[in-house]
Amino acid sequence: MNPFIYSDDNKRYHTLYYHNCRVFGGRVFKAAIDAGFTCPNIDGSKGSGGCIFCAGGSGYFTAGELSVKEQFRREELRIRAKYPNAKIIAYLQAHSNTYAPPAELERVYNELIDAGAAGLAIATRADCIDMDKARLLSSLPVPVTVELGLQTVHSSTAEKINRCHSFEEFLAGYDMLKSRGIRVCVHIINGLPGEDEEMMLDTARRLGKLRPDGVKIHLLHVIRGTPLCGIYESGGYVPLTKEQYIDIVIRQLELIPAATVIERLTGDGNKSTLAAPLWSADKIAVLGGIDKRQSELDTWQGKSVG
Repeated sequence: MNPFIYSDDNKRYHTLYYHNCRVFGGRVFKAAIDAGFTCPNIDGSKGSGGCIFCAGGSGYFTAGELSVKEQFRREELRIRAKYPNAKIIAYLQAHSNTYAPPAELERVYNELIDAGAAGLAIATRADCIDMDKARLLSSLPVPVTVELGLQTVHSSTAEKINRCHSFEEFLAGYDMLKSRGIRVCVHIINGLPGEDEEMMLDTARRLGKLRPDGVKIHLLHVIRGTPLCGIYESGGYVPLTKEQYIDIVIRQLELIPAATVIERLTGDGNKSTLAAPLWSADKIAVLGGIDKRQSELDTWQGKSVG
């Protein structure tokens, strides 16, 4: 018998599918959008070049040459061809999507809502949040999730990856959003340079104490053309093995409250530019390995949360 309460199947963690069925009443898909924003770690205001793993601001699934409304329409056609009754959330994925004046943000968000988006998922950095933007986000007429890229709680790692963003800045932005009742999903990355297993568990432990609405756990992908790839090719970085990654994720899940939605357990790298680890391209095998290992160990999300 599955001991995990937020599940209708064999999953021992709180899946996004389980959450969406209860909030939206059925299947929900995300339309990936590039709204043309940049990032304070790219445009020189805080840094340049972005984080060492950044390849185009995660916009490789988008069509940034089109308007946001045209992008949404194209994604809608693709999704409804297979799932005609699905609800569609506009996912502003590329770069930092609160990094603009509130009036510009409001124009973009409302254009997507007018196009038929059932909700918005807005990827950004916590240092691109202020109270004016938090008020705007809380005023929108559809469900909104702000996806904050934390990646790690460790300042030594943040310096190594050229994050130009501190844990204290993350906490300030997170608190502003939560004070306005905004749903927040936090991203963390496993396998960052210089981090051992205990450091990755500490990130999950400290994040779990904040009780975020959602969490995305990513594997660090080495993408060709990035500074990280140069470090990898020179022997300065060794990626996690699949077995290491699965074991770390399972232990992290034990530290995250059961009510927190686990929106991702491994990332989708661009396979045409993925340099390493190549095992990560088989996402189904990774997810299946997590399910199998959780069952073998009789563990589940939140097991170690007091």
